[in-house]
Amino acid sequence: MAVTESASATAPTRPPAPEPDAVAAEGAEESAGDRETAGESTGKPTGKPTAATRRGYGTVAGGGYEAILRRQAQRESSARTYARSLPIVPVRARGLTIEGADGRRYLDCLSGAGTLALGHNHPVVLEAIHRVLDSGAPLHVLDLATPVKDAFTSELFATLPPELAADARIQFCGPAGTDAVEAALKLVRTATGRRGLFAFTGAYHGMTAGALAVSGGAEDVRVTRLPYPQSYRCPFGVGGERGAELSARWTETLLDDPKSGVAAPAGLIVEAVQGEGGVLPAPDAWMRRMRSITARHSVPLVVDEVQTGVGRTGAFWAVEHSGVVPDVMVLSKAIGGSLPLAVIVYRSGLDAWEPGAHAGTFRGNQLAMAAGTATLAYVRENRLAERAAALGARMLGHLQGLQSAHPCVGDVRGRGLMIGVELVDPEAAGPDDPVPPAAPALARAVRRACLDRGLIVELGGRHSAVVRLLPPLTLTDEQATAVLDRFADALAAAERDHRPRPPAPHRPAPGPSH
Repeated sequence: MAVTESASATAPTRPPAPEPDAVAAEGAEESAGDRETAGESTGKPTGKPTAATRRGYGTVAGGGYEAILRRQAQRESSARTYARSLPIVPVRARGLTIEGADGRRYLDCLSGAGTLALGHNHPVVLEAIHRVLDSGAPLHVLDLATPVKDAFTSELFATLPPELAADARIQFCGPAGTDAVEAALKLVRTATGRRGLFAFTGAYHGMTAGALAVSGGAEDVRVTRLPYPQSYRCPFGVGGERGAELSARWTETLLDDPKSGVAAPAGLIVEAVQGEGGVLPAPDAWMRRMRSITARHSVPLVVDEVQTGVGRTGAFWAVEHSGVVPDVMVLSKAIGGSLPLAVIVYRSGLDAWEPGAHAGTFRGNQLAMAAGTATLAYVRENRLAERAAALGARMLGHLQGLQSAHPCVGDVRGRGLMIGVELVDPEAAGPDDPVPPAAPALARAVRRACLDRGLIVELGGRHSAVVRLLPPLTLTDEQATAVLDRFADALAAAERDHRPRPPAPHRPAPGPSH
């Protein structure tokens, strides 16, 4: 059975350090040190940092957690992200709960951006890591065969769609999902001899050059963009099955029309649920249509399961909802059991690589493979995917119930324990707008209000107006209730603070005295 902690993780006794953008928006008067604590470096020296002394990693000295945040702001690059909106210093964690260096506790519904399928420090994961460390086995082996690697590959193949597993090859990549995406793109280009790629609007596949090129925010566009189906903000303005059909027809037309100006691509890459794009589940029928179209045109279908895999969406792999068997699956995050690991699994017919065609120094991470084996087996044996489907459906229903009382909740969607709440500004909608515009400022306020109440969430979507919930699959009913209650309270508070204040009544200037 899953080892879980109580949902009674205490809400903070005082608000955490504010977000930099929130501070600017409120026009708060604060010192340089305070701004740096909030994650915004002023670039001015604040004196030599005190050397930290620790009794283990759970005790913080050297100026306390505020000093750690200041040093982070001074030393780390401007590219840091989560640290800006989550100004906390985690020192202990178990399951759903994180404890900060200041003693405050939080319910973590970010889960390492979906990495922690079993939550923090699950006993089976720790046991697997300790077993390798105690055995004297090598920790770094490049791509050599080891018992740990063999056990991981066997367990992974046991979870794959059987048709793929029966004819699969695996490539161990660099430790991040983005390198696995790069490997997948390189693989299909090598196998087909073609260069072009098909990808979708709103996609997110990583931060390296090739992965960025097939993501929705690419600026140097060398990839053919296809419309991703979504009901709430349908690119065709119709939504539902009709919108998905138009999206599929557009893809099919590009490939069928000899005058489309688009050559047959080396592959088509898609997420079965767009996560960073705003938690948009692809319709099952549409996924099957994509499989049919790509198969008919001999275009390899690459499915990015980096965030959706290992039970997250209510099936072990998100493609199982539609019954689609891809040519290539890109896997990372949860497969490493909280440690860095990334692979691609693909049909053997695509294995046209020469030795060394894709390599990486850290592709033999033994601790990650051991932790991953334990995680995959635990999710499979305890049927946590089914649990995620049932609990996720209940949470979606509860969140959808907030819409009647909160007009700012434009849409609630998701699959399993991959949930998104899109916030909108209903008062800013024009007469011709099918739905209200997104409300990113309100979403940031909700995120901050959640943190004030001991709940960690993140934002996504086209305008960063979708509040995302990615709790671990070990979430209990009690914990789910605590998460939902804190979110509802944060939503109400943020909505109240952002509601336009009525104008002050007009008072005529006093007339001349007589």
